[in-house]
Amino acid sequence: MRQPVGRGAAVFVTTASTPRQPHAMATSHSSPPVPRPSDGSDAVFRKERDSASRQYKLARSLPDVCPMEPTELRGLCEGPSVVADQHRWTVYNSKVNLPAALNDPRLAKRESDFFTKSWGLDFVETEVLPSIYLPNITEEHFTAYLQEMTQREKTHESCKKIYPSKDEVTPGSSLTTNHDKSRAELEQVPKIFMRPDFALDDSATFNAVLPWTHFSVTGGKANRDIASSRLLQEKLSHYLDVVEVSIAHQISLRSEAFFHAMSSQHELQDRLCETAWAVAVLRERTAAMERVMVEGPLQALRLGLARNNCAKLHSKLKLMAAVHQTQPTVQLLLSTSEFVGALELITTTQEVLQQELQGVHSFRHLGSQLCEMEKLIDKMMIADFTTYARSDLGRPLEEDIQVLERDRLQSLVFGLLRQRKLDFLDIYDEEMIQAAKGIVKQCVVNMVSHIEEIDTEVVVKLADQMRLMTFPQWFDLLKSVFSSFILFLKRIKATLSVIRNVVLEVMDGNQRIRLAEAAAAAVGVGRASPEAPPSRDSELAYLTHEGMFISDAFSEPDQQLGGATPGPDSASGTTESSSSREQATPPLVRASGAVVNEDMMPTDLELGRVANNIQELLCTASDASHDRCVKFLMARAKDGSLERLSSSEFVCLSQEVENFVRETEQLCQRRSMSLRGALQSQANRFVHRFHEERKTKLSLLLDNERWKQAEVPTEFQDLVDSIADGRITLPEKKPAGPEERKPSEYLCVDGQKYAVVGTVLLLIRIFLEYCQCVNDIPSITTDMLTRLTDLLKHFNSRTCQLVLGAGALQVVGLKTITTKNLALASRCLQLVLHYIPIIRAHFETKLQPKQYNILRHFDHITKDYSDHIAEILAKLVAIMDSLFEKALSKYEVKAPMPSGCFRTLCKQLGKMHEAISDLLPEEQTQMLFLRINASFKLHLKRQLARLNVSNDGGPQHGLVMVDIAFYTGNVQALKSLEKLDLNLAEIWEQKR
Repeated sequence: MRQPVGRGAAVFVTTASTPRQPHAMATSHSSPPVPRPSDGSDAVFRKERDSASRQYKLARSLPDVCPMEPTELRGLCEGPSVVADQHRWTVYNSKVNLPAALNDPRLAKRESDFFTKSWGLDFVETEVLPSIYLPNITEEHFTAYLQEMTQREKTHESCKKIYPSKDEVTPGSSLTTNHDKSRAELEQVPKIFMRPDFALDDSATFNAVLPWTHFSVTGGKANRDIASSRLLQEKLSHYLDVVEVSIAHQISLRSEAFFHAMSSQHELQDRLCETAWAVAVLRERTAAMERVMVEGPLQALRLGLARNNCAKLHSKLKLMAAVHQTQPTVQLLLSTSEFVGALELITTTQEVLQQELQGVHSFRHLGSQLCEMEKLIDKMMIADFTTYARSDLGRPLEEDIQVLERDRLQSLVFGLLRQRKLDFLDIYDEEMIQAAKGIVKQCVVNMVSHIEEIDTEVVVKLADQMRLMTFPQWFDLLKSVFSSFILFLKRIKATLSVIRNVVLEVMDGNQRIRLAEAAAAAVGVGRASPEAPPSRDSELAYLTHEGMFISDAFSEPDQQLGGATPGPDSASGTTESSSSREQATPPLVRASGAVVNEDMMPTDLELGRVANNIQELLCTASDASHDRCVKFLMARAKDGSLERLSSSEFVCLSQEVENFVRETEQLCQRRSMSLRGALQSQANRFVHRFHEERKTKLSLLLDNERWKQAEVPTEFQDLVDSIADGRITLPEKKPAGPEERKPSEYLCVDGQKYAVVGTVLLLIRIFLEYCQCVNDIPSITTDMLTRLTDLLKHFNSRTCQLVLGAGALQVVGLKTITTKNLALASRCLQLVLHYIPIIRAHFETKLQPKQYNILRHFDHITKDYSDHIAEILAKLVAIMDSLFEKALSKYEVKAPMPSGCFRTLCKQLGKMHEAISDLLPEEQTQMLFLRINASFKLHLKRQLARLNVSNDGGPQHGLVMVDIAFYTGNVQALKSLEKLDLNLAEIWEQKR
């Protein structure tokens, strides 16, 4: 166990006696790094190096032990270190062979200047002018550097003597040999001992170091186990000796550095003593300067500060005196209804208490008292506004629509806006609805008081009193109600306009303030100075009952201290109201005699909502007025009296309502539909009653119609003539003239004569009444059109039932439906059919383009009437057809001629012609007899075919031709049938 220790000691002795290796210093080809100046402004030049192109021999790492080159400078100058960078290429390894650079083998002769190597033979030396941007460097610029580097150079030379250069160390030196040997011995030590986390506390590490598994616990192998344990102990001792020798070797290499550190400690102690002496001298000089130069001026500053504090205390006391008078001043302002001034004084006082007088014990309860006063003022303003609204809306309705107490209203609105009581319009809304109810009641009472027929003691309810009035009386009452509501709305609009102007004025003031503040901020950025007095938000001046303003308490200390120009509030000594004082710089709005703080006012968004609510309130007033008028109409219409009005009366009512609605829409700029809807419902009921009355009247006329031609009075002829002239209205009744015209037999329409019954004449007047209603009440056009088409359909269907359906036999008691009745019915239908396009065109002018599809009802009616007329003509043909069939079925060709059959047929044709010739026009008569003739030819042809009579010129053929000639002569002898082509040759069968 002692042998390795001795070997390690021998190594240590050998190493200590060996000369030091030069690895810690620069080689013979390297130069020491240029130290930086003390100010650290320069840096060491560093060249790029190729670490792979050079190989260095292995050497020991030694610390940088230069005494005057501390390692901390490496981080400051960032230059290469001789010791730390000894195995890398640095700037100190650079070598330049100047002759090789000057000799260019490619040139035939040696150049006089090496610049021609790169720039060619044409290079000419010229004088280089000195640069204006580079200073002229002289030796004086290097004086400071040389003085600083002299001491370092001496230190470097001394270190070179102590540490030999790298070239002086031979590769086979004993130091290198010992180093290699020591490294080889260290490699024998297991790596587990070199791990940084080596700890025998770990069971795995402990088992790896001491493998107890090789030892047996049995007694038979005790001797072998003892030998193994000794061997393990020797191995561990060897590892310990190797490590100790290596550590001792490293310590021997650094012994000189340790000795140098001890010598540097004494030098450092000497420098510390010098530094302590310098600090003591500096302190003495500083104390002397304080006595001579600081204490006097500092005392002056203390006195100035004390003076300023006294002035501030004085200003605080004056401010406290002004604040103390706040409550009496508020009461004085409230007595004159100066709500805004009182609120602003309270707000200013609260700001002063929170900012300037915070913590003053005597004012500890004043804040809560001011809050209670502010709440009381809120209640007072709401109560005052309610009283104002009630008195304004409840005053008698006269022609005067001026705003009641405009200044009072503006003051109230400003105060309510300032307190953000934005629901004050709801109060006005409630009072407005109550006033609207009272208007109708007052009008009814005034009207009933002038009507003696109504006993108010017997009839108590207003609705019953209105129903007892005649239509003219009630209509006058309606016009009175409408005029009252128009004045009512005009008065409301004037009041709301004042409120709206206040709101807009506040919004405009806020906008001006923001612009002024932005401009002031832009200007103040460049002009701000530390001497400028701090701005206060409490520059409002409110006069107390002792004549002093709170703003005076702010501005007076500044005037005393700085002698500044007095502000707009400081010179105020009057006793006028606070609302008459304008402020230019603080964030305030002055409007209608009130100064309002912007911070307390609502935002522009809230003010915009209030302005919109004002417009909505006017529309609400209009709607409320319409609702009251609707109830007024419904009270009258409860017993159906409005439905029983004549068309002229209902037209007057409709026009009056439309005028009222139009005026209210002009006032409110919004369309209202409640009153129009009520009028429309009444119009629908009126149209229904109007239609039912005329439909019933038409039904009664048709049921009593005997279908005989009636005379046409002159008034109906005039009515038809006015329609022909384009006037689709009922003509005014003309006074009876001295000579009345006699009724005519026919109705002349557009040059044609119509034989009509009395019902059709009344029908023409009825549909003119429908057109007149449409002219007077355009809103009922669609409803009236459908009712008129229903009436025309009813006339058509009822006529068909009575004539074609022979209903008149039972209803009227006719014995039979004659051809004359049929022809007259056809002519009446043709007259109505003539007027259907005229009615359609009239209604089309009253409809909107999107409503034109409703006109299709007239097309259906036209088709129905045309079909009905065709059925009547077919019925006339059918009557003669049955007669021909019955008579010709018994026809025989024998003498005497003409035969009795043909005599009978010609007689019946003459009767039919006599019945219809005066009723139908010639064209229709000819067309009808052509159809009758076709039926005659058909039946005669069949009978002749049955009798085997042909046109062979025989005796029977001659007899038949005599009858045909008789028939032809009788038919063509009839009126308007002279030129009728009967074409009787068709009765003969064609020979094949």
